Amino acid sequence: MISNFLVNKFVKNSENIKDRTVRNAYGQLGGVIGIIINLILFAIKLSVGVLISSIAVMADAFNNLSDAASSIVTIIGFKLSNMPADEKHPFGHGRIEYLSALVVSFMVIIVGLQFIKASFERILNPEVIEFQIVPFILLLISIFLKFWLSGFNKFIGTTINSSALKAAATDALGDVFTSSCVAISFLASKFTTFPIDGYIGILVALFIVYSGITLVKETIDPLLGEAPDPELVKDIKEMLLSYDHITGLHDLVVHNYGPGRCMASVHAEIPSNIDVMEIHNIIDKAERDISKALNIYLVIHMDPICLSTDEIKEAYKEVQKIVDYNPLIKSMHDFRLVGEGDEKNLIFDIVVNSKFLKHVMTESELKTTIKNEVKKIHPLYNCIITIDHEYI
Repeated sequence: MISNFLVNKFVKNSENIKDRTVRNAYGQLGGVIGIIINLILFAIKLSVGVLISSIAVMADAFNNLSDAASSIVTIIGFKLSNMPADEKHPFGHGRIEYLSALVVSFMVIIVGLQFIKASFERILNPEVIEFQIVPFILLLISIFLKFWLSGFNKFIGTTINSSALKAAATDALGDVFTSSCVAISFLASKFTTFPIDGYIGILVALFIVYSGITLVKETIDPLLGEAPDPELVKDIKEMLLSYDHITGLHDLVVHNYGPGRCMASVHAEIPSNIDVMEIHNIIDKAERDISKALNIYLVIHMDPICLSTDEIKEAYKEVQKIVDYNPLIKSMHDFRLVGEGDEKNLIFDIVVNSKFLKHVMTESELKTTIKNEVKKIHPLYNCIITIDHEYI
């Protein structure tokens, strides 16, 4: 309820999340709220840590300070990623958002490493911690605030599909765990003189480091070129196949240049005997419609499929059977029968399961296997096979 109130209050046209200005406003709001909450938490925990001389509480306090700095980085990242395209960056600067998330992740790791050292020193030189009810209540309040902030960042991050804010949400949820451990160790000091503070401090710091490493992995994947969102792939396929005369598709490739900046290319299979201008108009319309509906830049290549004679149809069915029975092959496309007389070339592409192929046989061996199967049926047919790999 509070999250919706803040969005409605500070983000104009909040429902139009495809608009980059609106998306940027969401990101700015998430960053500002993160700074405010984390500075409040830093002040609370630092005061408590100094008051009760607890290294675990102070470690948690400076973790919140680093989170405030991370929110500043997030705001800067959103601002820079929203810069318009230029000659050097024709698809804009959207990937800066991923870089800002990466910076946040490394900041989290550095803070964790620093407090592993500080906690270890506290174990070597323990200090007595006296339990006090007011600092304990303040710690409980800080846990509640961090839990709310995690939910708020998740709400914003999911709404606009922001890796930076999703990373902030994960980090904040991890802080809920670490702060809870700190509160438990503080409560335990009321019942034991064992120097639990330093040990809890190390656990908290290790969790901070682990969270940072997890965030690095999550934010570096899109920079390296991770597989596209399965929902986006599904939508492209379903929408493209809904157009007249498009009977199939293959070689779908999606490039991510930042949130809301995707370029996709795909081969659309069409009958070879259709009028060129008619199908060209259909392809043009599909490109425009799908690009607008999915907020991507789509390029469609036309692949004419010729199954006009009985000989080609029969050969296609026979090769399709061979392909279907082979678990290493996902699909076949671009099937052609070329040549005169009895000796002819069967030309086609196959999409392989790369994950399993490398453990079973080489690509060359797979081609030989298919060629031998075809030769059993048609000794005079030569197979020219191209192996494709899926990029989705």
